[in-house]
Amino acid sequence: MKNLFFLLLVFSSTVIPQISPGDLSLPHSHLEGLSNCTKCHEIGKQLTINKCLSCHNEINSRIKNNLGYHSDADVKGKHCWKCHSEHNGRNFRIINFNKNKFNHSKVNFELTGSHADLACSKCHNKTFINDSKLKKRKDTYLGLSPSCSGCHEDYHQSTLGNDCSSCHNTNKFRPAVLFNHDKSGFRLTGMHSKVKCEECHPKVRVSGQSFQKFKGNRFNNCVDCHKDIHAGKFGSDCKTCHNTSGFNLINKNSFDHNKTNFRLIGKHIQVECSKCHGKDLNSKPKHENCNDCHKDYHNGEFKTGNRNPDCKDCHSETGFSPSSFTEEKHNNTGFRLVGAHQAIPCKSCHIKNNEWRFRKIGSVCTDCHNNIHGAEITTNIMSNSDCTICHNQTGWSRIDFNHNITKFALVGKHLLADCRDCHSDKTDAGRPAYIFASLKADCENCHKDVHNKQFLQNGITDCGRCHSFDNWSLNNFDHSKTRFPLTGKHSIIECSRCHKKTEKDGKVFTNYKIEDFRCIVCHS
Repeated sequence: MKNLFFLLLVFSSTVIPQISPGDLSLPHSHLEGLSNCTKCHEIGKQLTINKCLSCHNEINSRIKNNLGYHSDADVKGKHCWKCHSEHNGRNFRIINFNKNKFNHSKVNFELTGSHADLACSKCHNKTFINDSKLKKRKDTYLGLSPSCSGCHEDYHQSTLGNDCSSCHNTNKFRPAVLFNHDKSGFRLTGMHSKVKCEECHPKVRVSGQSFQKFKGNRFNNCVDCHKDIHAGKFGSDCKTCHNTSGFNLINKNSFDHNKTNFRLIGKHIQVECSKCHGKDLNSKPKHENCNDCHKDYHNGEFKTGNRNPDCKDCHSETGFSPSSFTEEKHNNTGFRLVGAHQAIPCKSCHIKNNEWRFRKIGSVCTDCHNNIHGAEITTNIMSNSDCTICHNQTGWSRIDFNHNITKFALVGKHLLADCRDCHSDKTDAGRPAYIFASLKADCENCHKDVHNKQFLQNGITDCGRCHSFDNWSLNNFDHSKTRFPLTGKHSIIECSRCHKKTEKDGKVFTNYKIEDFRCIVCHS
């Protein structure tokens, strides 16, 4: 009976309609006819998967590679006819599913982000099918590549590989939110993390298309991106001084300022960089002269023509004060420091009206010292206010004056007298005052007139007519020049025999003015 049934199938076309369950669907219509049954069916056996897959090799390949919908756990291993029923007529939808409710994750490509909002036809069209056979099919969901480049143009032109998801997500191509710059060869730190990508990766045109270069950029040295404002003077390793937190944040501990044309010594070491180089540290200040940075404390007093003063002649970087101007240097000026002048502080002479002055402050004694003698020292004695005519710079009390240039030469005992014995007086305040020009040369101006004005002539008593300056003896007195010359026994008699003590106006003195020379006055 079985053989008979087979023969009837093969040789009797009149019984085909009774044997076939119905017409095949349009995609399988080329298999219509009794001679094609075994292309899908095995004789005496149930319809098998292998027969289907032997023809639908694109599905077979995906199943073997565990790809696509047919590799899903809910589908894999099922009989094809469970979903794709045949012999239901030419217009039967052999592929029957609701694409609007289709779970795309079952094809190993979950629709997320912007993909979820796309119409199926945006991706499932012949434009993106890369299999020539599949391109010829009218309707198919096969032939698409799951890689981004299968649908999207590679903006990076194959320079960054095929794994777009390592940088981008399906929400939006820009920005590349998944990209971690720290995993590249250049970690973004400090201010670099705030820089726009385009600042380092500019857009250019390559092969007629916009292209942004991300790979192959030079970054070993800062100067690959930044201009070297130091023109290579400090080498190419910028991080020895700077860091990415800010160009102005200088690591002063590592920066060697001595490599510049201005060595930092003394107080300069403690100065903030911005004080000289500005807040942005881009300033290259002049430094040839101190007053390029510092205000001229002396207000141009030491400026000579167009030449600015060199402050190091008096000052050093260790401190503006005290001055380093030495005594030796001072002696090369017009005023040598000798004696007591060596011991006095500079300000005693150089502060004038609460200001430091150094030039044109005078060179004579009275420019600094008050002339306590006033008009008592006449200009013919102290010319040009030169106190050294009497004093020297070792000490004010040391007097070295040639009294012979005055009208009163010192001789005899006067040579031994202290100046104050003659030239001092008492003021109302009880302080000693010294008189010179107003001091009279009369003897009685210093000495008491023991003769009670007996020898007063024209208001002056000239003791020198009788006495010498060596002693009080009458070395200069000549009795023969008086009205009573001494002769005979008179020449050897004691003076006191004739010149007796007398009293007048309460004063006792020796009477030398004898008016009556009669012998009877002395001899009775």
